[in-house]
Amino acid sequence: MSYTYDYPRPAVATDCVVFGFNGRELQILLIERGNEPFKGCWAFPGGFMNMDETAEQGALRELQEETGLAINRIKQLGAFTDVQRDPRGRVVSIAFYALVRPAEVIGGDDATEARWFSLDDVPRLAFDHDYILRKAMQQLRKDIHFEPIGFELLNKSFTMPELQRLYEAILGVHFDRRNFEKKMLQTGILQIVEDEGNDDEFTPACTRSFFGKRNEMQTKSIDELFGAKPTPEMPLGMDSDTIVEDFCSKEVDPFSIPEKSWESMAHRKPGRKGRKFSFNKENYDRFKQDNNFKLEF
Repeated sequence: MSYTYDYPRPAVATDCVVFGFNGRELQILLIERGNEPFKGCWAFPGGFMNMDETAEQGALRELQEETGLAINRIKQLGAFTDVQRDPRGRVVSIAFYALVRPAEVIGGDDATEARWFSLDDVPRLAFDHDYILRKAMQQLRKDIHFEPIGFELLNKSFTMPELQRLYEAILGVHFDRRNFEKKMLQTGILQIVEDEGNDDEFTPACTRSFFGKRNEMQTKSIDELFGAKPTPEMPLGMDSDTIVEDFCSKEVDPFSIPEKSWESMAHRKPGRKGRKFSFNKENYDRFKQDNNFKLEF
C-alpha cells in the first residue's frame, strides 16, 4: 500500500553561499544562470534536490556541477520559504554556507559562467538571493565569536596581520593592531610556529647568505662561522646598527667587527609582525567541550 496526498506539495531546492578570501577582501562565488527564470542574472550555485539525497548532498552536488568546485563541508544557514520567492511555483530553498580558499571555477550544467566577486562588487542577485546573502553575512559574523571561523582561508601558518585582515574583512571593521593580537592570543587557540626561515625578512638582504641561519649564529662562535678572529675593538663611534648599515654598503670589513657586536645582532628577536602562528585544534576542542570559547573584541 502506498500513501499519497491529493493536495499540492512544494518543491525543495538548495543554495550554497561560498565565501573566499584573497588576502585583502572577502569574496563570494556566483554563477550566471543559463536558463529562465532570471536567465543571464547572477545567483548562488544551487538547484532542486533529488529524491534519493539529503539537502546537504544536493547542495554539494549542485555546487560541483555548476562551478567545478568540490568541497567536503558546508554549514546549514536556514530554510527560505517566502511564497513568492520563485516564479516557477512553490519552492522552498535550504541554504548552506562555506568558507574555502578561492580556486579556479568554471560554469557547468545550467550555469553559463562561474566567478568570484568581491563582496563590495556583488551584482543584483536572482530570486531572493540578496536576502540570503545578508542572512549569511549576519550568521558568519555571529559564528566568528563562538567558532574558529576563517582559518581554512589562510595558510597553515600565518602572521597576525594576515589574520587581522581576514577578521576585518568578515566583520567590516578596523581593529587596533595591538588590541587584536592581545585578544586573539587570549583565546588560547593559537600557537607560535617555530620557523627559522621567518627571520630572513628581518635580516638585511645583503647579509642573509653571509650570516647563515639564526640558529647557527646562536650556537657557533665567530671563529667557526668565519674562520678568523675579528679584531678586539670596534671602530670609534660605531654601534651595531651602524655596523650593519656600513657592512651592507661594503664600507666595513666584516672581520674588523668585534665578536660582541656579532653576538648582539645574532640574538636579536624577529619582529612581532613576522611571527607565524597556527590554529591549535586540540585547545579549541577542549574549550568547545567545556563550552568555554568566546571571542570578544
